Formats: sequence, structure tokens, C-alpha cells
Amino acid sequence: MFSGKTEELIRRMRRAGFARQKIEIFKPAIDTRYSVTDVVSHDENSIRSTAVENSSNILLLANDVDVIGIDEAQFFDKHLVDVAVQLANMGIRVIIAGLDMDFKGQPFGPMPGLMAVADVVTKVYAVCVKCGSNALFSHRLSEKDQIVLLGEKDIYEPLCRQCYNHANAHQ
Repeated sequence: MFSGKTEELIRRMRRAGFARQKIEIFKPAIDTRYSVTDVVSHDENSIRSTAVENSSNILLLANDVDVIGIDEAQFFDKHLVDVAVQLANMGIRVIIAGLDMDFKGQPFGPMPGLMAVADVVTKVYAVCVKCGSNALFSHRLSEKDQIVLLGEKDIYEPLCRQCYNHANAHQ
């Protein structure tokens, strides 16, 4: 979290739009933190998107496009991997943003599969709020244990491996 994943997705999609490519952006319907319809970064940059309940809806709605963006991919079902491959095989450029690990430090949803089949993987990092190193982990400040818990700075903080391990040893 707080690494600029959505910001980078928005930037890349806007560049494709400037190049007169036809774009479509999708996000999971459960992500209503900033907007029901738009993809919005923590810096409040936004771009129009379509909220969908599951990954198969993306295939149904991906008509006559050159580039598809998908935000918060970790919240989609594992079928998103097959959807992304199908789209890429159709000649559509697919740009996906999502967390690779959940708050427990485990691979998150379809992200490992997506990273495996991707032509290019770009990892962006937040800054550890404790020491300033690259933050690899989203440390949950809440006691809630469910994997999917939408939140921001009030529920999560970015930590490096050492600070994450230290924080979890003292809980």
C-alpha cells in the first residue's frame, strides 16, 4: 500500500489515451473507498473505470479496445489470470495493479499467477514508516483477521521486512 501502484496505472492508461488508443479500466466492485465508478489514487488522481463483480465480466465488456487496465487485482478471483492471458492473446495490452502480498505476508489472490504469466512485472515500493527503507509489507494496525479489509492509513502502514517482523513479534 502507498507505493503508487494505482498512480502508475492511471499514468500508463492516460498515456495510452493520449496516443489515441482505445482504453478501458476495470476495478473490483467491492472497492468503493474513494469512488464507486472511478479508479482513484491516494493522491486523489482519478480516471473513469467500470466496476465489475468478477473477472469474467471483464471479458464480456472488453470490446474494441487496445489497452485494458485493472486496478486492485488482488481482490479478483483466480480466474483473472486466464482472463488476462486471453486478452493478451487477442492483442490487447493488459496493465494490472495490485498488492502481491496480504497483511500476513502471504501471496494475495491471483497476483502470483498474474506475475508468472506477465510479459513485464514492475514492482513499486512504499517507504517504511519506521525506518525509511523500501516497504515490502502492508502491516495491519487493526486486530481484525479477515484477509480482505479495505482501508487506508488508519488500518495499514507500509513496513520493510525488518520492521514488519519486529511489529509482528510484539503483537
